[in-house]
Amino acid sequence: MTESASLNRIVDAIRRSGLTIYDPLEKRPGLFFSSEQLQALLSRQLPGLDLNYPLRTRSKVLKSRICEILGYPVPTRFLKTKPRFPGQDFDTYVQKSDNLQIWNEEVSPSRRYAVIRVNEKQIVTAVRVVSGEVLAALDTTGTLTQKYQAASRNPVTQSVLVSPRDTDLVQESIRRGDAPPGFLPVARLYDTLRGLTGKTISDPGVGQERNRSAVVHKAVCRMLPRCDFHDTGQFPDVPGQLLELKLQTARTIDLGLVSPDSTHRLADQPAYRHCDVRYAVFYGEVEGTKVRIDSVVVSTGEDFFKFFQRFEGKVVNKKIQIPLPDDFFD
Repeated sequence: MTESASLNRIVDAIRRSGLTIYDPLEKRPGLFFSSEQLQALLSRQLPGLDLNYPLRTRSKVLKSRICEILGYPVPTRFLKTKPRFPGQDFDTYVQKSDNLQIWNEEVSPSRRYAVIRVNEKQIVTAVRVVSGEVLAALDTTGTLTQKYQAASRNPVTQSVLVSPRDTDLVQESIRRGDAPPGFLPVARLYDTLRGLTGKTISDPGVGQERNRSAVVHKAVCRMLPRCDFHDTGQFPDVPGQLLELKLQTARTIDLGLVSPDSTHRLADQPAYRHCDVRYAVFYGEVEGTKVRIDSVVVSTGEDFFKFFQRFEGKVVNKKIQIPLPDDFFD
């Protein structure tokens, strides 16, 4: 089935369901658009839309058109919900400048943000859909400094399986056959990932933590069934395995804006929560231009702080300004 046909199938199913943009989809994951699907739909059908109206009217025109695109009925009155499209868990921001401003609320790591570019005549020219985690990575002002960090309670000298079983919700998903194709229970996942210990990977150098993590990401994807490498900043890193990856050559682990034990739903997989995600923390030593992988600690988010100690950083400010890079809409 082509991407276009797959998207049309979801739109038709939503149209037939009679659901509104305010109805939750946790129990109907087949009606939920991933961020990539949402961007594909909006990028295909929003450009050319005239938004040259007063702000309140502009907002209604935009939201009405998005409802039509996604297959939802247009409400007679839009509710002042956060986010504006609760069922699909995304907000919209219209941008003529490269300075994204978010007022009176924190950026939610698990929420999606549809950022809509308009030209001088207020005509839509481009759309980008990203998660709050991706926006946090774009921030250069320090407003969205990592909120959570952690470190092992004791020195890590060997590989450890913290969670012998997945969370109850994931176990039930496996029993029902709802888990993604090729999905590995956490114990088998641990056995597979231990295959990286003792191996070396290339080291992009000091200050290149993101690129270094990408090398581990690629190596892990080569070991897992039905796993293609896509480094789009999504959470978790390997969605088909509910797997988040960390490579540590230092003690402190940066966790970003999400606490692993959070019960909030995932942005692109609302059937699961952040605490259902499996974390693989690889520990290594830098050897010249290489990093030697010595051990791996695997834990569910639910059990994460049984092994690791949480640190908490500052709270996000009320007004957030994020400069968008020149290639943001490319």
